[in-house]
Amino acid sequence: MKCPYCGDQESKVVDSRHSDDGLSIRRRRECLACQRRFTTYETVESLPIIVVKKDGSRQAFNRNKVLNGMVRACEKRPVTLASLENAAMEIEQTIQNSLEREVRSDHIGELVMERLKKLDEVSYVRFASVYRQFKDVHSFMDELNKFLKEK
Repeated sequence: MKCPYCGDQESKVVDSRHSDDGLSIRRRRECLACQRRFTTYETVESLPIIVVKKDGSRQAFNRNKVLNGMVRACEKRPVTLASLENAAMEIEQTIQNSLEREVRSDHIGELVMERLKKLDEVSYVRFASVYRQFKDVHSFMDELNKFLKEK
């Protein structure tokens, strides 16, 4: 690891601990040349995920977009932000574990609905109504009936 002060390549690890989020390791290092200390973070390198939208366009996956959609569906509902953040993290992890570098937006929507169904039924119906773009009351009722049969 290159020292940010003198540029020397040799350093030793003085202290290691997990970061607060548990996704990286914080290391305190000491330069062997100038004896100054600095901090580095070690994380697992993950390949970027590309989302293929309905119109065929592509963009980088953004967990915050997933989280924001879930937050909107859960407005004025007894669902904690922590549980939504956890669900968004699970969705991202599921996509990463699939080893597919491109994922369709409708697959992400299905994963979101799956998580919301477990968290809050009203939020699930809200999200489904926007996601599935119901054309009329009958298509909305069909979705509700499917949901009730699954319960």
